[in-house]
Amino acid sequence: MLWVKAFHVIFMVAWFAALFYLPRLFVYHASSSDAISNERFKVMERKLFYGIMTPAALMTLIFGLWMLFDYAWQAYSSMLWLHIKLTIVGLLFVYHFYCWQLVKAFKEDKNTHSHVYYRWFNEIPVFMLMAIIILVIVKPI
Repeated sequence: MLWVKAFHVIFMVAWFAALFYLPRLFVYHASSSDAISNERFKVMERKLFYGIMTPAALMTLIFGLWMLFDYAWQAYSSMLWLHIKLTIVGLLFVYHFYCWQLVKAFKEDKNTHSHVYYRWFNEIPVFMLMAIIILVIVKPI
């Protein structure tokens, strides 16, 4: 089971790296005005989202479910911290899906947000990661 946990953490780190970087690309993309930069950002966003972010998210989910069903399922009802963590993970998948919508909007040159919006948007996964780590390590509830 330690191997499963290790791979869960490895893929979670890769997913969060992408969750931190993709909105930063949106900041730069929203600020760019020339066609060459726009096309370059479209390629970077597409490759990051489909090549790293989504596979890492799916593998994080697979290994997380494996752990949940293998040894935590019996005690699941008594672990409020795990309920909260899984709710935050669900919100991360909503964030991930919204990033996909934004990648599509940029691809179709239909972005409606400013670079300032994306600067704030970029901070959301930071707080989610902090909450998840505190819940998993400290188990305050």
